[in-house]
Amino acid sequence: MTTGKTTCCIVGGGPAGIFLGYLLARSGVPVTVLEKHADFLRDFRGDTIHPSTFQLLDELGLLEEFLSITDFQTEQLWINFEGQRIAGPTFAHLKTKCKFIGFAPQWDFLNLLSQEAGKFDCFDLRMSTRATDVIREEGKVVGVRCESDKREYEIRANLVVAADGRNSTVRAVTGHTVVESGVPIDALWFRMDRPQHGEGETLGWLRDGHMLVTIPRRTHSQIAMVIRKGCFDQIKSQGIDAFRQTIRKVCPPLADVALSLKDWGQVKLLTVQINHMEQWFENGLLFLGDSAHAMSPMGGVGINLAIQDAVAAANQLVTPLRNGTLKLENLQAIQTRREPAARKTQRLQVRAHAILFGRSTGPDQAFSIPWTMRTAAWLFAPLLRRIAGRWIGLGFQPEQIQTKIVES
Repeated sequence: MTTGKTTCCIVGGGPAGIFLGYLLARSGVPVTVLEKHADFLRDFRGDTIHPSTFQLLDELGLLEEFLSITDFQTEQLWINFEGQRIAGPTFAHLKTKCKFIGFAPQWDFLNLLSQEAGKFDCFDLRMSTRATDVIREEGKVVGVRCESDKREYEIRANLVVAADGRNSTVRAVTGHTVVESGVPIDALWFRMDRPQHGEGETLGWLRDGHMLVTIPRRTHSQIAMVIRKGCFDQIKSQGIDAFRQTIRKVCPPLADVALSLKDWGQVKLLTVQINHMEQWFENGLLFLGDSAHAMSPMGGVGINLAIQDAVAAANQLVTPLRNGTLKLENLQAIQTRREPAARKTQRLQVRAHAILFGRSTGPDQAFSIPWTMRTAAWLFAPLLRRIAGRWIGLGFQPEQIQTKIVES
């Protein structure tokens, strides 16, 4: 078994892993990022980019290039509730350069970041490379064991960062566990052609206990249907035609294109989770993003929180990694900085799930909104739109890039 060496080895080439790898490399820290897939082309990943992330891209000088690959931008989200179009969260009041959210294919985003990172000699991205275990010596994680093209080898590192998502391999092999929060829903993801006459800025469609989220893309619409947890088999038993009829009833603009949905092979189940690790680190190992705190899709905040984690980690790690003075206290400082924002967001998501989805009784109904909440939403709509826009757009702890570029 051959052995390589780097300063930081990041397991997982998602938003947290690639963003952190880029920030470390631009600051002169040798970094190796391991991505188990051959490319970033996977459907139904987080594509919602919020003002907080646009701000970071502007700080990096990548904003204009990124805006050119966004499929859709809007300052105001809209919800269609029982056939009535209602204004949702607004971002126009935010004190940021980009007062809107955007939708961009995650593979385009990751390709852009990895290409920029590749301009630095100390950035090493290894695709089709899977981490299988960590290496420990005297109680400290000192590297990872990898598998690529049926070849096994080791990478020794001063720090291993687990950014390999909610089903983290590193978390499993190191025996770390997560605390689960009960979630009453799952989501069915599928794509359809863009309707000729649609409402592109209307993302949420709610009718008769059903909920659809429509995300406009350049050539198609990405759709999520919220369902009660564990009900997918029951929905499938009713047949694909009944499923299409539900889509057409809830979202009339999709009535014609719904016919393109031919079989259940076109529909993917996303098991919704909200969980968190009580401790994100141990000696030589750090967890970031979904591996440390899996988020619900509600609000589309997950990718943006993961990127904020990466920025906070880079701010804390660059100097000790370059100087060879990394201590456990540096890793603890990252959790201390980022955990409150993640936990506040999760508590808000859990509360929203309980209000929207915790009262439904029938297997075909995902949500039920109590009349008290409808009245409160009507009375305080302008204020709630601004509050929701700030929570979604900026989060509870937006970060700024403090690291400096080091020319190779």
